[in-house]
Amino acid sequence: MPHPAPLLVACALALLATSGAAQGPAAPAPQPAGVAVWRNTLGMAFVRIPAGQFAMGSQEAPATLARDYPDLESERFGLLGDEAPVHTVRIRRAFYLGQHEVTVGQFRRFIEASGYRPESEADGTGGYGYNPGYDPATSARGDAFEGRDPRYSWRNPGFAQGDDHPVVNVTWNDAQALAAWLSRTEGHRYRLPTEAEWEYACRAGTRTRYPHGDEPQDLVRHANTFDQEAARYWPRWQAHALQGSDGHAFTAPVGSFAPNAFGLHDMLGNAWEWVADWHGETYYAHSPRNDPQGPAEGSVRVRRGGSWHTWAFYARCTYRNWNSPQTRYTLVGMRLVREDRPEGPRSGRRAAPRKEPTHAH
Repeated sequence: MPHPAPLLVACALALLATSGAAQGPAAPAPQPAGVAVWRNTLGMAFVRIPAGQFAMGSQEAPATLARDYPDLESERFGLLGDEAPVHTVRIRRAFYLGQHEVTVGQFRRFIEASGYRPESEADGTGGYGYNPGYDPATSARGDAFEGRDPRYSWRNPGFAQGDDHPVVNVTWNDAQALAAWLSRTEGHRYRLPTEAEWEYACRAGTRTRYPHGDEPQDLVRHANTFDQEAARYWPRWQAHALQGSDGHAFTAPVGSFAPNAFGLHDMLGNAWEWVADWHGETYYAHSPRNDPQGPAEGSVRVRRGGSWHTWAFYARCTYRNWNSPQTRYTLVGMRLVREDRPEGPRSGRRAAPRKEPTHAH
């Protein structure tokens, strides 16, 4: 049931230690001390992210990446120009960010209350989904999932989901519709995070590849990404799976893994998350220092964070992926911002993007 009114709940629990065997996920953890959780009328939990400054992007040497990700072809490590240069970004205003990805149940309540028809249903073409009888080798792109097909949508990604799982098969436009509806009905301004806000929140004060450190194999304890549990269903990509199991072959209930230092869950893994920005291949070279908004125009929107089917290399804090705003995919969901105080419309965004990747993991 939706909450009758937004509720502020102060949490003062100690952060659970992150030690444990690499064969399973970390137990759900209490929030870091002092984290305040605000809930809206759909039951979405938000935590306040303070203003601050951080180093955005990555310039790791290809040789270093090849050493640490030996399962990948070396040419992949030279295709990361859009992560550079590393540049200082200042987030000047605190904001509330979804503690979790938007869930199936929350999206359903939005649909029922608003009458909105998600694009996968409205245009009749559907989305993508898991089909055990589908062979990726038979598709032109070698895609891991079957689609587009009207039988797949946010309601059915081809595998079982509960209301507490992240909603997937939603487009950037669907995310905009949800944010606009919440803004109208609640009197707060909701939106997608900017790419800079997202990376700042994901890092939560760290400067490593992942919030837990640099070691890819440690992801199995900290996030729902591509591991032995999922590789059973895609044996052709077995070599790219993490050793051990995080306990989930497909999506996991949100909050199944310990939060980062800001109190945010699943910033890496579970579902890719749309952000507000257009993608620009060279944008970081001339990005403003204060509150960058992304290029003023483009054709593809950025998504961040990786998913339950993402290889460790592509689940780094700095990795940038992108798709057209109409894309609906069984790995892609969303997380919203609720602004800390009223604000006028932001300035326009966005530069010419590079072509959409053929490997959507």
